[in-house]
Amino acid sequence: MTTTKKIHKIGVLTSGGDSPGMNAAIRAVVRIGIHHGLEVYGIRRGYAGLMEKEIEKMHLGSVSNIIQRGGTILKTARSEEFKTPEGRKKAAAVLKEFGIDALVVIGGDGTFRGATDLNKECGILVIGLPGTIDNDVYGTDFTIGYDTAINTALSAIDKIRDTATAHSRIFFVEVMGRDVGFIALEVGVAGGAEEILIPETPTDLDGICTRVQEGRARGKSSMIIVVAEGDEAGGAFDIAEKIKGKIGGDYRVCVLGHVQRGGSPTARDRVLASKLGAAAVEGLLAGKTNVMAGEINGKVVFTPVNETWEKKKKIDMELDRIAKILAK
Repeated sequence: MTTTKKIHKIGVLTSGGDSPGMNAAIRAVVRIGIHHGLEVYGIRRGYAGLMEKEIEKMHLGSVSNIIQRGGTILKTARSEEFKTPEGRKKAAAVLKEFGIDALVVIGGDGTFRGATDLNKECGILVIGLPGTIDNDVYGTDFTIGYDTAINTALSAIDKIRDTATAHSRIFFVEVMGRDVGFIALEVGVAGGAEEILIPETPTDLDGICTRVQEGRARGKSSMIIVVAEGDEAGGAFDIAEKIKGKIGGDYRVCVLGHVQRGGSPTARDRVLASKLGAAAVEGLLAGKTNVMAGEINGKVVFTPVNETWEKKKKIDMELDRIAKILAK
């Protein structure tokens, strides 16, 4: 969608789950905006803070020394009130009061749905940036924070393998991925996992048991089994108990949890966030609205926001096939 409305002031917010690289994106939005002669306003605590007028004008110095920091300097929150038409009208009234012409929203599925409703119901110009570690947003090869998350998980798995080997144990390592297995698949391949369990493929517990026993017969005393939290067979604890009940053995479970969301973003995430933050501002100036700025094959692309959740981003099944062969 495009518009001819002249833009003088823009707001930027982060919403939903945090991800490493959000600060780099905020920095890019602020500095590119100021470069183009815009006034840029930071909105704290996402849509909740917007409705409560937690808004401050940003300057070049406002985003100094943040590119290397995890989390988000603007904080984040979820808001039930904003999910209602009345809440969105309240938010739009606040934007009008501050003279803010357009919003850059950084987040995932829920953030984009809220932005779309704000655009359709109240006419607010919006552009989204994909900030989530899950990498489950259609319209971009990678989301901001994903690369950092898999490297954080990989570092943990490398350490777990040391103790697994020392004690001749099987470790079940649960990583984030409620609906998708992007983190589990990539970190499993990179970490040399013997099994990778993801929501996109059925989990054959009997098959896993057979392969574990075959590995033992070959003299393999320790193994790493990576489990996406949304696997249909259950979480890591449930699956470990089921397999232990079938074939016995010494097992341990490690749930990495929210550690994957934190930490200093990798160079890849910093560059992606900077590139997309700039694209969002310049996209708004070019008349784009109700789209998400993403990167596909190294190029910036703008995808209608509704497509980011209506279309399913597919896992790399070829990588899954290769993972099964390498795990032997």
